[in-house]
Amino acid sequence: MWKEFKSFIMTGNVIDLAVAVLLAGAMGLVVNGFVNDIMMPFVGHFASGLDFASLKIVLDEAVIASDGTVEKAENAIMYGKWINTIINLVIVGFVLFMIVKAYNKTKKPEAPAAPAGPSDNDLLKEIRDLLKK
Repeated sequence: MWKEFKSFIMTGNVIDLAVAVLLAGAMGLVVNGFVNDIMMPFVGHFASGLDFASLKIVLDEAVIASDGTVEKAENAIMYGKWINTIINLVIVGFVLFMIVKAYNKTKKPEAPAAPAGPSDNDLLKEIRDLLKK
């Protein structure tokens, strides 16, 4: 069983998949950094300096004791974080679309298919006709 597992793990497909997963994780960090650190400040600027992450609907206010400790935390719907996530998704989707589009342009166009020869039935009909003569 150990030998089977070792041969499975050492196949090219599993190693390729592992490399792809690691690269995807690194690429995810790069894209998230780009979106959060570069794109979101532009979005906030054009939204009159509004930070979407701070938008919320408070259901229950926080209860704070006289000594300043929080007895009961605030209960709120943080819809601003969700808006940030949607904007992040749109930006990442657009960036990936542009990457795939650029990649597709670099691929060589496929050669046109060779003209199809006569089918098996056509060849058999020709042989039949030649035999009749």
